Amino acid sequence: MGIFDIFSKNKKDTLEHGLAKTKESVFSKLTRAIAGKSKVDEEVLDNLEEVLISSDVGVETTLRIIQRIETRVAQDKYTTTNELNQILKEEISGLLAENSVQFSSGFDASLPAKPYVIMVVGVNGVGKTTTIGKLAYQYKQAGKSVYLGAADTFRAAAVDQLVIWGERADVPVIKQKMGADPAAVAYDAVASAKSKNADVVIIDTAGRLHNKINLMNELSKIQHVMRKVVPDAPHEVLLILDGSTGQNAFEQAKQFLKAVEVTSIAVTKLDGTAKGGVVIGISDQFKIPVKYIGLGEGMDDLQVFDKDKFVDTLFE
Repeated sequence: MGIFDIFSKNKKDTLEHGLAKTKESVFSKLTRAIAGKSKVDEEVLDNLEEVLISSDVGVETTLRIIQRIETRVAQDKYTTTNELNQILKEEISGLLAENSVQFSSGFDASLPAKPYVIMVVGVNGVGKTTTIGKLAYQYKQAGKSVYLGAADTFRAAAVDQLVIWGERADVPVIKQKMGADPAAVAYDAVASAKSKNADVVIIDTAGRLHNKINLMNELSKIQHVMRKVVPDAPHEVLLILDGSTGQNAFEQAKQFLKAVEVTSIAVTKLDGTAKGGVVIGISDQFKIPVKYIGLGEGMDDLQVFDKDKFVDTLFE
């Protein structure tokens, strides 16, 4: 029942291991919530609300889930606590289905443009550059030619790190010296990718500027110059969020949504944390599809998000 990842040696183990702490936390809290109860009553629902909020699902999304369960319990007054786990699973699946898009099932799927331009945004420290490297690796393994653009020129470490990931993935990295115009780097990267008939070009961007206006202006400029080469670029604006920060990930998202039109989200660092519920809340609150989840340090531990298998693994 593991999430689809064509390069993982054991898909089921990867997903289960990555969500193990979240699953253990949710179930232990759920067990306490229904202790001594046979029917789903108001007290059980209050306890369930506390379980979901403390699991970083978020207040708004939690209330929506509780309302759905209340409706079902009202229709069947004999609902038992033994059924609560299945009901919870069904309602969360339904919520994710309303607010997400099921992406194609692998990195070898055909792309809608060539080169397919992905602009990656996110605050420093969320795993942005690492995620870019893993994306490049998996696209390359799927037989696609990939270029990387090191447009985060404000930090020397960002450029150096992207070069290292480019070497690991065996893909070229277009860069300039530190402090160079990020838009110029993005232009060069897209132009190089187009001239070489590459399939994918992924552009790294600065994680933080002095204020939101600077950030907005910088990202807008990058988009503008890329369109001189590929008129409809970027085809995807991917926001990277650190799942291990729980509710802080919501604040990260709000910051970038004010600066740029995000089209997809990757939630990283879900392995080793009990805050995996944040994926549910982010999908629901921002109405932007979660496309990838990060479940480990391996090159193939970034996986295409499958909402059904995610919920199955979490609640089975």
